[in-house]
Amino acid sequence: MISSAFWRGRRVFVTGHTGFKGAWLSMMLARLNSEVAGYALAPPTDPNLFDMLNVGARMADHRGDIADLDALAGAMAAATPEIVIHMAAQPLVTWGYRDPVETYRTNVMGTVALLEAVRRTPSVQVVVVVTTDKCYENREWGRGYREDDRLGGRDPYSSSKACAELVASAYAQSFLAASGVRVVSARAGNVIGGGDFAADRILPDAARALLAGTALRVRAPNAVRPWQHVLEPLYGYLLLAEAAFNRADISGGYNFGPGPSGERNVAQLLDGFYAGFAGAGGWEVDGGPHPHEATLLRLDTSRAAAELGWSPLLGFDETIAWTAQWYRAYLGRGDVRGLTQNQIDSYMGQRVRLTSPFASPARNMEDAPHGKRIAVGS
Repeated sequence: MISSAFWRGRRVFVTGHTGFKGAWLSMMLARLNSEVAGYALAPPTDPNLFDMLNVGARMADHRGDIADLDALAGAMAAATPEIVIHMAAQPLVTWGYRDPVETYRTNVMGTVALLEAVRRTPSVQVVVVVTTDKCYENREWGRGYREDDRLGGRDPYSSSKACAELVASAYAQSFLAASGVRVVSARAGNVIGGGDFAADRILPDAARALLAGTALRVRAPNAVRPWQHVLEPLYGYLLLAEAAFNRADISGGYNFGPGPSGERNVAQLLDGFYAGFAGAGGWEVDGGPHPHEATLLRLDTSRAAAELGWSPLLGFDETIAWTAQWYRAYLGRGDVRGLTQNQIDSYMGQRVRLTSPFASPARNMEDAPHGKRIAVGS
C-alpha cells in the first residue's frame, strides 16, 4: 500500500498530465494532497478528460513540447519537484506507422530532454519513466515477458519505447546515480477506463460507434491483450515511486499487468463492454490491409509483487463494468466528474494506508465512501 503521509505535500512533476492516464494520475495525486505540477501539450482530443474534470484547477499546469529542453527545464525548476513521473509520449501503434519521425522524436528525444532537465534540477530524487509492455521484443511466447527479457520492437512505436528504456538506463548509470537520483521504469499492459477519447483505441472507438449508431469495425478480434483498469498501473507508478524514494534496492524496470485472469481477446473485450449497454452496439471484422500488430502480449509481474507488494485489485469483469459505467454516464450526459472521483475514492480506499486524510473530494462527491466499492449496475 502507499502511504497518505508520504504523499501529503510531496512535490510531484508529471509529464503528459493532459492525456488520458495523466488526468487520472493528477486527480489521484490531488486527492493525496500532493503538490502537483504538470508539463504537456494541450489535451490531445476534444472532448478530453482533463478539461471535463477541470484537472488544471488542482495543479500547476505548464504547456510545452516534451522535446523542448529549455522550456521543460524551466517548468521543472519552477516546481522544484522531489518526484518526476514521465508519461508524455506518442502512445499509439497505428500513429507510429503514420508518423515515425514524430514518434521517435517524442518518445526517445523527449525522454532525453526529460532526463537532461532532471540533471539541472537538484531537488529531484526519484524519476519514474513510464513505457509499455510493447518495449519487449515480442516473440509470441506463451509465458509472460520478464524485466530482464530482451527489449525491441518491429514497429516504430514499440521500438521507440524500447529506446526510451535504454535512454533511461544509460542516464541512470552515466549521470544520475552519482547524483543520488534513482531512475526506475514502469511497463504496463493495455489500460482501459473512462475518459479515453483517443483515435484507434478499441473502447473509445466502440463508444463513438455507439453514439453514431453504427457497428464498430475491428482489425484483429483475436488479438490477446492484458487488459487492466487505468487505476491499476497508476497505483503501481505511485507505489514504485514511494518505494524508490525510501529504499536503495529498488532499481530498473517493473511490469504492471493483470496476469492471466485479465487476458482476453478483443472480441471478448467488446462483448463485455457492449453488455453494459443492454445489448446496444456491435462489431464486425474489418478485413482490409493493416500494419502488423502482435497477436499475443503477456507480462510477468512477479517482480512487482515480490519487491513492491503490488497485485491487481480489479478483476476483468469489474474492470469492464467500471469502464462501461463511465461511458454510459458520458453518453447519457451524466455526472462523469463525480463518477470519476467516486471510482478513484473507491479504489484508493483499498490501496492507501491512511495516516493523514485525503483532500476534500470534488463538488458533488461529499458523501463518496472511502474504502467501499462503487455500484456498477446503473
